[in-house]
Amino acid sequence: MTGVDGRFRSLVVAHAVSAYGTYLNLIALSLFSYEVTGSALGVGAVMAVRLLSGVAAGLAAGAVTARVTRRTVMVTTDLAQTLAMAVLALGARDVSPGVLFGAVLVLGAGNTLFNVALRSAVPVMVGQDSRARANGVLVTARSVATVLGFASAAPIIAFGGFGLAFAVNGASFAVSAAAVLVLRPRTDSAAAVSPATEADQPGDAAAGACRSADAKANPTSGADRSASSANNLVTKADRSADEKGNRVADGDRSADAANNPVADGDRSADAANNPATEADRSTAGGRRRPGARVRGGRLGLRVAGVAGPLLGLIALRGLDALASASHNVALPLAATAAEPSEPALFMTRFWSAWAVGTLLAHQVLKRRPHGTTWGERAFAAGTCAMSLCFVAAFTGPPAPALIAAALAAGFADGWTEIVYTSRLQAAPDRQRDRLFGLSATAEQSGFALGTIAAAAALETLSALTVVGAFHGVAACGALALLFTVRKRHARKATNRSCTTAEEGEDTHGASTGAGRLPGS
Repeated sequence: MTGVDGRFRSLVVAHAVSAYGTYLNLIALSLFSYEVTGSALGVGAVMAVRLLSGVAAGLAAGAVTARVTRRTVMVTTDLAQTLAMAVLALGARDVSPGVLFGAVLVLGAGNTLFNVALRSAVPVMVGQDSRARANGVLVTARSVATVLGFASAAPIIAFGGFGLAFAVNGASFAVSAAAVLVLRPRTDSAAAVSPATEADQPGDAAAGACRSADAKANPTSGADRSASSANNLVTKADRSADEKGNRVADGDRSADAANNPVADGDRSADAANNPATEADRSTAGGRRRPGARVRGGRLGLRVAGVAGPLLGLIALRGLDALASASHNVALPLAATAAEPSEPALFMTRFWSAWAVGTLLAHQVLKRRPHGTTWGERAFAAGTCAMSLCFVAAFTGPPAPALIAAALAAGFADGWTEIVYTSRLQAAPDRQRDRLFGLSATAEQSGFALGTIAAAAALETLSALTVVGAFHGVAACGALALLFTVRKRHARKATNRSCTTAEEGEDTHGASTGAGRLPGS
């Protein structure tokens, strides 16, 4: 499937139903945790388990999606969360702390794994050219689900208690799982699917399964792969090497990198300036491919291909989550101070304006010229704008100014979400799982640290001071990323000029044409 068609929109609607149940459950589970544990420390422990399970799931996401299809991950995690909520709903009157912690662990890990699989699969489902628009649809659905989930939590709990709230959340996960099973979206590219699972991917032609063994007669290459010379033809999945030539198989590549500068997938030929992908330089049979230098041992293996701007992008995302935790914790205090009689009305206005802003961001981004993409600089600029708008909302402005600040903050939030997700999705197929897994770990860790630190700081400092300090850290991180990217682009321009001069002197080699990731 290519483009944001009806099948993808149906999947988004089902995911929005699931997100609605999740945001409804955030309030219900917090209150229920206090009822079960009987202390604020217990509530904090439940939140910590949920966040830490999400962090662990983010670290393991790449390994999980490498063994099973993303669609399998999505269905399995939805069903696991359905079961967890069913247990809480049926035993809401008498649930032990152990059962509560177990259910929360499943919720934290399941939510992270589902989101990693979904985000990584978007370019496969809609095509690379339509990924920004698809991300906008997802952000819009999430924004609406956020407002509806928060707004309906109190009436549902008042009407049917915690059992009804948990049942609604469980049903929302079941709807999402059923949609994935019925719609059967294509979530994995042909090259990334093993022979055992290719048959389970409708419309996934086995483009990499049965290649011609005679590379002389069929010198075809994989996606966006350029040949470096007439005698160095690189093929994709199950290719046999012709011993007379100097052909390289994907699984066990030649170490002669000087004569074989392979650009695999979306890998740039300029290895010094382009983050090399660990996924496309990985090992065969557990052995590191000769010629692929990985620094830092095991840690280097984990972050290979995420160096440079992408690593800075993910780090800034973690700082953004830390800053977001501060305004989420401080908002109830600001609402009570601004409108002591109706703090809930204050928060409803705030989050509704924020949701409208995210919708506007999607409308603006989807009208961009076809093929236009944004990368690190657009994300950093959006993060700065978002931080300034959230700080402005806590200065105690009149109602119209508050709504305007929340609207602008929502626009910047939606902008950064779409740009950030689209940038990571520009990576080669299997690298995306690790990228989004690392991103989920950074986000969960940042939000957990921010929640704890902001709550402690609010004991002695004003809401404006705390929000200003936390968002100031995020803004400084954004400025640092902007400066780093600017230096990198200047260095690449210098290197490109030198390379052009050298190619003018030496015309014996074939140019590979450095491929760039969209948005870089």
